[in-house]
Order: sequence, then C-alpha cells, then structure tokens
Amino acid sequence: MDHSVRYDRLMPRKPMPDARERILETATRLFNRYGVHAVGMQQIIDECGCGKNLLYSQFTSKDELVVAYLRRCSGDWDDIVADAKAAASDAGPQLVELVREVGVRVNEPGSRGCPLRTTFAEFPEREHPAHQVSLDHFVRVRTQLRELAGETSAPDPERLADRIMFIIDGLYTNGPIFGAEGAKTAVAFAEDVVRTETTPAR
Repeated sequence: MDHSVRYDRLMPRKPMPDARERILETATRLFNRYGVHAVGMQQIIDECGCGKNLLYSQFTSKDELVVAYLRRCSGDWDDIVADAKAAASDAGPQLVELVREVGVRVNEPGSRGCPLRTTFAEFPEREHPAHQVSLDHFVRVRTQLRELAGETSAPDPERLADRIMFIIDGLYTNGPIFGAEGAKTAVAFAEDVVRTETTPAR
C-alpha cells in the first residue's frame, strides 16, 4: 500500500513569511549591503521574487519601505540594550556592555556600521522621512543612555551618557575598519570613562 499521500498530509509545512515581511527582509538585506540610494524598487522585486503589484500593495512608495526598514533597524538597538542589561546588574557596567554589544555587531560579516547613521547621511534633507526617523532614533538613544547614566553615581550623568554615545558612534564608524581589536579598545575606553565619571573628585 502506498502511504506517501497520508505521510505528506502529516508532514508539517514550514510557514511562509507574509508578503510584507518577505519584502522588508529582502529590502533590509539589500539596503544594508549597498545603501538605500543604490537600491531600486525593481531590484527588490527581482531579489524577492514578488510582483510589482504585490510590492506596491504593501509599500506604496520607496520612502514608505525605507521608513519601515529604519524602524526595524531602530528595534535592533532595543535588542542591544536588552542584552547589555542582561549581562550586568548595575548601570555603570551596563553602559560598558552596550559598547561591547555594539562591537560584536559591527564586526559581524558584511557589517557597514549603523544603518541609521548611514541612511541619515544619505538623506540630509530635514523634511525627508528617512532623515526624520533616523534623527528620532538618535534622540531616543541619547535619552536612554542619559536615563541609564542617571542610575549611576556620576555627578554629571548627562556628560557620562554623551561620552558613551560618542564612543558608540565612533565604533559604528570605525569598527568595521579596526576589527575585533578596535572593539576591545572601545570597551576599555568606555570602562575608563565610566570609572572616571563615577569616581568622586578628591
């Protein structure tokens, strides 16, 4: 007796991502690799294997797709914060762990640094939605760092937070160039900054 039909019915099918998510995943991969300006909608259609009508039913314009991409990238920062907080119990070490986590990510294969910073540079026009979303992200990151620094003993937590943000920015910019050793240097620098800012003056 042939049981192949019954067997096929019992085999679980791997769920396919919905159209919007599949398009966004493809766009994210291409934008991360080539930059937003260098990637056209037709390239996304070809790479994704979807039709033009399907893409535009999910994203009415490239700007809308870019905004969705940037919001996804902004969400990745929340993962970094969560990992840093899980790695240390106190705010000072958590700031250092943030730098460490960024160092890990910028040294992943194919990394071009922070996608939001790259896109921010690609769209200098203040009224462009990509510029606005990127800027909102930076403001949010700075606020998070200041809140975390406020939980330390630093007499000037805003200065501590801004110094950590400068380290993170430098790591995103130069991390892919300096590699793992550069990431170690950034972590050591962050440790020095936290120690200096939280040690009472004599």
